[in-house]
Amino acid sequence: MDQHIAEAIGRPDLIRLDDRLVCLRFETMKVVSALAAVRHLLDTGVVRPGDTLLDSSSGIYAYALALACHRHGMRCHIVGSTTVDRTLCAQLAVFGATLERMEPCDDLKLDQKRRVERIHEILAEHPEYHWMRQYHDDIHYLGYRAVAERIRPAVGGGGLTLVGGVGSGASTGALARYLREDRADVELVGVQPFGSVTFGAGHVADPEIIIAGIGSSIPFGNVSHASYDTLHWISFDAALSGSVDLLRRHAVFAGLSTGAGYLAARWERARAPERTVLFIAADTGHRYVDSVYARHHEAAPVDSLIPRQVTNRAELALPWSRMDWNRALGEVPPYA
Repeated sequence: MDQHIAEAIGRPDLIRLDDRLVCLRFETMKVVSALAAVRHLLDTGVVRPGDTLLDSSSGIYAYALALACHRHGMRCHIVGSTTVDRTLCAQLAVFGATLERMEPCDDLKLDQKRRVERIHEILAEHPEYHWMRQYHDDIHYLGYRAVAERIRPAVGGGGLTLVGGVGSGASTGALARYLREDRADVELVGVQPFGSVTFGAGHVADPEIIIAGIGSSIPFGNVSHASYDTLHWISFDAALSGSVDLLRRHAVFAGLSTGAGYLAARWERARAPERTVLFIAADTGHRYVDSVYARHHEAAPVDSLIPRQVTNRAELALPWSRMDWNRALGEVPPYA
């Protein structure tokens, strides 16, 4: 029996959509990493019960960290972007977490920069606070070991391709690391939005939006570039089509990044019939009812969507590009 709701929320479901396509579905994925990270900090004496944990978030990590703090008797302070919705604001308030929402900004890079600057201001005022650094501290890898151990027996033998939004780098990087400990046949496919600098697509703008949670306008230290075999860059419109098809065809109601991952996973499965392809569904679709699901009539048939195969990032183009990364080191981002 679970001792706290966070443990239940963090436990994923494994759903076989067909014989070679599997969905790893979370209610809120980052609860896994936040719970393990906070537990590790407590066990190692870095923080104590009652201390304040601080970080920046566009939404999901704010909820995850607040739950972990609730579970372990900690205080929580979040510097949030305007994407933190009304429902989450209410939950954080009831939890007792402090949320500072930044003023609206059309420039994502500026928004992230301002949030980091505000973190430094808070630390100057409260040096006793602990900054979680979800984008840079690999303690956020720890919680995914248990997930990897659940995947291992469920997918059986044979080649496994793991597909997921890169974001902070923790989920895909950790799952690949742990799964590769006892099987060499794990390939890792990262999914990115156009405009994200993580793998060098900052020069290609998506007129709709940078998909929240799987891209960045600043470098993230937790991204292990050399772990990835393949990259897919997917536009908002294509991801919308993937999300709608996933719900219509398989009844999986998930977020926009999942729609992008589902498109990439379908393509990788078609290219390698002998491999099992598992894609990550990081959250539910509730935050995307108005921006995605209410626009379901705009969804293109997924079979009509084909990625442009590119050999370098200068060739990247909307709505969907694919590149063999081949575990290249890439540009290792500096600490920020």
